[in-house]
Amino acid sequence: MTFVKRSGTQPLLIVAAACVIGVLVAEPASLRVLHDSKPGESVTFNRDIAPIIFHSCSTCHRPGEAAPFSLLTYTDVKQHARQIADVTRSRAMPPWLPEPQELKFADELRLRDAEIDLIARWVEQGAVEGNPQDLPPQPKFVEGWRLGKPDLILTATKPFTLPPQGTDSYWNFIFPVPIQETKWVKAVEIRPGDKRYVHHANILVDREEASRRQEKEPGAGFGGMEIRIESQVFDPDSHLLFWKPGTVPYVEPEGMELRLDKGTDLVLNTHLQPSGKPEVIQPSIGLYFSSHPATKLPMLLQLENDVKLDIPAGEKNFLVTDDFVLPVDVDLMAIYPHAHYLGKDIQAFATLTGGKKETLIHIPQWNLNWQAVYRYAEPVRLPKGTTVSFRYTYDNSDQNPLNPNRPPVRVRGGNRSSDEMCHLWLQMLPVNFDVAKGDPRMALQEALARHNVEKNQGDFEAHYNLGSMLQTRDDLDGAIREYQEAMSLRPEDATANNALGAALVARGNAARATEFLRKAIQLRNDYFDAHYNLAFALAGQDDFAGAAKEFQLALGIRPDDAGAEANLGVALAQLGRFKEAKAHLQRALEIDPEQPVAKENLEALKRETAEH
Repeated sequence: MTFVKRSGTQPLLIVAAACVIGVLVAEPASLRVLHDSKPGESVTFNRDIAPIIFHSCSTCHRPGEAAPFSLLTYTDVKQHARQIADVTRSRAMPPWLPEPQELKFADELRLRDAEIDLIARWVEQGAVEGNPQDLPPQPKFVEGWRLGKPDLILTATKPFTLPPQGTDSYWNFIFPVPIQETKWVKAVEIRPGDKRYVHHANILVDREEASRRQEKEPGAGFGGMEIRIESQVFDPDSHLLFWKPGTVPYVEPEGMELRLDKGTDLVLNTHLQPSGKPEVIQPSIGLYFSSHPATKLPMLLQLENDVKLDIPAGEKNFLVTDDFVLPVDVDLMAIYPHAHYLGKDIQAFATLTGGKKETLIHIPQWNLNWQAVYRYAEPVRLPKGTTVSFRYTYDNSDQNPLNPNRPPVRVRGGNRSSDEMCHLWLQMLPVNFDVAKGDPRMALQEALARHNVEKNQGDFEAHYNLGSMLQTRDDLDGAIREYQEAMSLRPEDATANNALGAALVARGNAARATEFLRKAIQLRNDYFDAHYNLAFALAGQDDFAGAAKEFQLALGIRPDDAGAEANLGVALAQLGRFKEAKAHLQRALEIDPEQPVAKENLEALKRETAEH
């Protein structure tokens, strides 16, 4: 059984991948104090404007950052004074897209109306410098790693050379995590390489090294916006691991640390923009460990409705919606909306069981270049039965200044930047649950999978993951039905063939399972799970020689798998090859002294050989 994760532009949940720590916020380098000036009073840079600029602008507008010019001195700011007044009046800067709302976000960058008016008055009055004694200290920025030296620094094995021309590039760097035991991560800092050419980047957690199969050579990485990651256990994405110019590393609340196990890879999905000449990109990641394990189970829940995206050329108000009913009580921790260049008005809201409607986020002027993760100042409690909804409006007319097509053309949903997307990620923390009754995220994910299947019968991942979840609770008939639906959509998918075969073996139909498991191996010869499951299918038909061969092939792929060693020993014992069987059972116990199949059968083998 395998769960499938897939990422679009960002990581999703089981069917996706979006992991992200960090929000587009200003670093608190200086306290912002608004001088209470009267309408006729002279406004000066040192007393009135510098505190605003230092707090809300200088984080990005300084040497070494992504902004095109520095705003650290009076001379810097005066040179761009009129431009600053214009972009703050239009609220293009600082880049904070959401409208004010009752549910507050942490670290809001939005300037107050009084601050915008003050900047405008300063420019109108001639941009006076003022008394030097009024100037606050220039902000101090942490150079290098912003949270101090990380506990572990990972650097991309090989750099990627960004082509000089063409469309945007998407490149995925794989970072093996060199740990021998489970670690708990309280913060992640992404250093994406030259920030001038990186639009954004996000991290996906690959616990089974599945992404390495996409590399043409070890350490080189691979291209593509969409990433598919497989996992043998229910392990939904839980954190938003995201970088954007201006991002400040975020320390997770105590109890919400990210788990990293031995054998885990981190995959950095980067969106790169050409400069006109080749650029070398070699990112690094800093990990900060906690001494305490996580005690809470957050989850990224992704709402999307890309199947409805078919926007005619010239259409100014194309609406796409989705509504999802929560099956459990949750605290909403963060929200991340995503669309491409045609996005216009982005809204998400929650309708509580009593009918009250809460705005979760409203962006009336969407801009892909300033997309961000928004964390709530306080968790937002959403009771079971709450309907979470989004309403996205798209503008595919020539009046949309961000429309990349001149003249406009028909645009559909897809993973290219020239396509459109309709995604909403929600970081949710289930509350008031009994861990002994199971992982509450299972209920969330199953409800979401059913919702996606009802909405789009052609959703491969939704059918597949629903099958996996049904199988975990021993609903084999339901699981087989969903796997068959997935197979009908992608008959050449190795993972789906393996899953259907494994479910048929568990259902007692080993003969039928063999067909699908052999197909999975044909599609992917180094597929450990398919060889392992085929061995069980053959054993179920008393073909122990065939089973032994498949277990041996599985061990060739994963030599230290105690279960494969133990079951190979059992198959050999069935063939009467007791000496070889004993050796493999003992090897299994060397790998895992508590391996139950090996312990039980080694004792049985000793009794059998003693009697003969």
